[in-house]
Amino acid sequence: MRGFNTLGSLAGGWLARGWLAGVLALGSAQVAAAETLQDALALAYESNPTLQQQRAQLRVLDETYVQALSGYRPTLGVSATAYYDRYAPSAGPSLTSRTAQATLSATQPLYTGGRVSAAVRAAEAEVLAGRETLRSQEATVLQQVIGAYVDVRRDTEIVEIRRANVEVIKAQLDETSARFKVGQLTRTDVATVSAQHAQARAALAAALGQLKSSRAAYLAVIGRAPGTLAPESPLPGAPRTLDEAFDTAEVRNPLLLSASLKEQSDLARVAQARAARMPTVSASASFSQGAALGAYPDNNSQSTLVAGVTVSQPLFSGGLVSSQIRAALEQDNADRQALEQARRATIQSVSVAWNQILAARSGLSASLEQKDAAALAFEGVTQEFRAGLRTVFEFVQAEQGVRDADLSVANARHDAYVADAALLAAVGRLDVASLGLDARPYDPARNLDRVHSGPGAVIDPVAAALDGVNPNGTPRRLDPHRGTALGPLKAAADTTQQ
Repeated sequence: MRGFNTLGSLAGGWLARGWLAGVLALGSAQVAAAETLQDALALAYESNPTLQQQRAQLRVLDETYVQALSGYRPTLGVSATAYYDRYAPSAGPSLTSRTAQATLSATQPLYTGGRVSAAVRAAEAEVLAGRETLRSQEATVLQQVIGAYVDVRRDTEIVEIRRANVEVIKAQLDETSARFKVGQLTRTDVATVSAQHAQARAALAAALGQLKSSRAAYLAVIGRAPGTLAPESPLPGAPRTLDEAFDTAEVRNPLLLSASLKEQSDLARVAQARAARMPTVSASASFSQGAALGAYPDNNSQSTLVAGVTVSQPLFSGGLVSSQIRAALEQDNADRQALEQARRATIQSVSVAWNQILAARSGLSASLEQKDAAALAFEGVTQEFRAGLRTVFEFVQAEQGVRDADLSVANARHDAYVADAALLAAVGRLDVASLGLDARPYDPARNLDRVHSGPGAVIDPVAAALDGVNPNGTPRRLDPHRGTALGPLKAAADTTQQ
């Protein structure tokens, strides 16, 4: 009976620890020094190269806005020339002359038929669309960080479960071998446990390999290898209902807003192309100062001041303007379809994320029930095995049920957290402010204010007013939410949730 008591004591002690609870308790003393998910998110937000690249791309777009504004502003130029003239007649002495002249010129556009104002609106829309693209990229990176973090946590948990399983089955194998030697068990019993032990070791090796892969992914997205990771806290800001999720996505989803702004930029480009048929008015002035350095007696120094207004009206461009207008219209048509595709993609991403959350939470609840039931069953089988009422195979199967339940709980917790992050990304709330991270949010307006400021900016309001005649009827103000209403698509998606 010593063998039965030893095995029962081992199994009972292992069950009392509850593998996962033992692992968490072991790490509880280190929680204060552990790295948190908020730490990882803040570090990635400040240093991830993908985000740094996207921010640089947005600063490029800022320069296109400044370049468009330059159409309102005057241009100044200076030129200088020097002449040498030598006159050598056939009879008489030769004469030489040296002259120099400097010219300062200025040109101020007064009216461009709305071409510049349309270009400015287009550039402004593109800059705002670029900011939404940056928001989308930030959400993607933060989602990757969350995924990498919970992957490492889950895989570390699975390794501990697999390692504890190997130790338990090894003890079972030793005990079964000892009882076989004294004739209490058969060779089949030993082979059964031996096969289970080999399978457990193979599963542990696979879990270690998966953990190494997850740690490598963590390093790639965050920039440093994971240490001791603290349990992740609940993500704030998740919508409580599907209707709330759709309503939030309608006004915050960055890809949807970016597509809307891009289409509005196209409308401004259409107006810009049509403005090429309109007259233009500009004022110009130049001042020249010449100096005589030669021998001609009538070559005196002189200065010249010229000022005037120029009106220009295109008459025929060989079909160029008409072609540019058609191209702009088709580009707008293409981006209207892209906006519709973004609406459908938003509906899909919100619906998928919501259903994943429901499935993950249901799966987690079922897994916890499975764990409790498996633990209770294993305790009963252990007692019956000790009394000789159960075989080794039944004992091994009961032990495997407990292990599978622990693995199921670990995976379900991981999936539920990833689904929460996916929903926040889909509705546009996966950002620094919503998550409450200890990191300074990147302000895209700061760079635009810096490059936009300067002496030329003083002229912009006046010049914009002069060029404000808008014969092509395009909107004067941008609306980031124009065309983002989910409408009937949301109703259709609501129906599918029943």
